Amino acid sequence: MAKQGREVPQKWDWTEASVWTERMLETLERGIKGGKWFSLIDKVWKRENLQSALKTVVQNKGAAGVDGQKAEQYLRESPHRLEQVQDMLRKGQYTPQPVKRVWIPKLGSKELRPLGVPAVEDRVVQTAVRNVIEPIFENIFAEHSYGFRPRRGAKDALRRVDQLLNTGRVWVVDADLKGYFDSIPQDKMMAAVAEHIADRPLLELVQRFLKQGVMESGQGWQPTEKGTPQGAVISPLLANIYLNPLDHVMAGAGREMVRYADDFVILCQSEKEANEVLEQLRQWVAGAGLTLHPTKTRIVNASAKGGFDFLGYHFERGHRWPRQKSLDKFRETIRQKTGRLRPGSMEDITEEVNRTLRGWFEYFKHSIGNVLQNQDAWVRGRMRAILRKRHKGHGRARGLDHQRWANAYFADLGLFSLAIARAQAIQSRKRTH
Repeated sequence: MAKQGREVPQKWDWTEASVWTERMLETLERGIKGGKWFSLIDKVWKRENLQSALKTVVQNKGAAGVDGQKAEQYLRESPHRLEQVQDMLRKGQYTPQPVKRVWIPKLGSKELRPLGVPAVEDRVVQTAVRNVIEPIFENIFAEHSYGFRPRRGAKDALRRVDQLLNTGRVWVVDADLKGYFDSIPQDKMMAAVAEHIADRPLLELVQRFLKQGVMESGQGWQPTEKGTPQGAVISPLLANIYLNPLDHVMAGAGREMVRYADDFVILCQSEKEANEVLEQLRQWVAGAGLTLHPTKTRIVNASAKGGFDFLGYHFERGHRWPRQKSLDKFRETIRQKTGRLRPGSMEDITEEVNRTLRGWFEYFKHSIGNVLQNQDAWVRGRMRAILRKRHKGHGRARGLDHQRWANAYFADLGLFSLAIARAQAIQSRKRTH
């Protein structure tokens, strides 16, 4: 039994119950006549769908857009606001506000990268749209696509890469689409959506979101003639829709591709096959109006020194460990929590640090052991530096500090150990098997 008492296959129980009835899901499974869906816009502005979308937006929190309104404020005003939205959508008059563009620093760099923040109301409407159209495309997405899809994630993609490497597919086409989200041709994007949806008002609404533009402090409104809107709820889905034909081209040719959004690798049995795949990829990308990054796209032998990075990990010679950027990000997070002058008891500091350690371990626990041991030692060094400062010492912990506050001291504090957790996970797997 799925939500609201629907009796639907488990593969579809994540769908929005107010939209996807048992009858609609049966049609989806069976295949709709003509291959296109009509009469969908009324499901977008359906009150129950809008209310469900609002609940999702509030749960996801997020900053205020150009109108300065936060999700909690919108929620308080929602009884009459949703009524207005419903009326505008029904009449085809809904107009999205520009996306607020802010710039945040890149990790370990003086460069800045743009971040898009849509208005709360636009996030609500986009979520309602996604609730309606996502199952249509989920039904045709390829098996090897893992990003931003229900019940799939990065760990599944990494597991698949491991499986393929273990079968000897060590020649890897490590592809990088240059500025993918910002460079998708919008006319071709809309054509891809229209292949399966024939509801004109809904298509026009999606088009308006693509054209909503950005608002930047000091520069005013700027149009968006290419790409999907930054930070938009529907952008990941649209990005998957646009690359879906590539997925099926590769699968049809017997290629082993693993894709997470615009990040993908193709694992081959020989260098010859890898070169053939790269040429095939170049042709498809050019025809789609996209660009392969000239220096980041390469062919590598994963069984030799050098390897490749994928989804935060580095793969090389039968092992994997966090790539350098992942380590840098981890250490920067810990640094912010372990400044020498920070107040609070060591127990409180340990509890805060543990939250980061446990979350990081959950994703990187399949790394080789010495990497995790090194991070443990580094974290303890940061903690010793706090203690040294509190005892009128200067600089980093050294010498007798390692005896004064030995590893056992931090174990008694309850400091989470990445290496010990890894060893326990390995033992648990052995007992299970």
